[in-house]
Amino acid sequence: MSQITTHILDTTRGCPASEVPIVLSQMTDDGWKQIAEGHTNHDGRIGKLLEVGRVLDSGCYRMHFDTQAYFKSNGDPVFYPFVDIVFQITGNGQHYHIPLLLAAYGYSTYRGS
Repeated sequence: MSQITTHILDTTRGCPASEVPIVLSQMTDDGWKQIAEGHTNHDGRIGKLLEVGRVLDSGCYRMHFDTQAYFKSNGDPVFYPFVDIVFQITGNGQHYHIPLLLAAYGYSTYRGS
């Protein structure tokens, strides 16, 4: 399993949000550096965002969710065109699960397991 995983649940529709583009970036002295990208599957998950066995250094990371693409594909209004979740990794090799609960006019996140 990837050190970083995510899933998105569309709380308005009551189902997973599939085909959402996601970009994982690391903060550097020169700004954000993209290190991985992918799309959620039919279950709203990305389990292989990073190569298995890859361990990220300590630092600040960002997951950029292109929610506009998802909302447009469903014919929904776009109020939040993207969601950025910024989080810290301590470099201890732990698994980090970053879920997103998504609705047309709101979203929330938490550290999952």
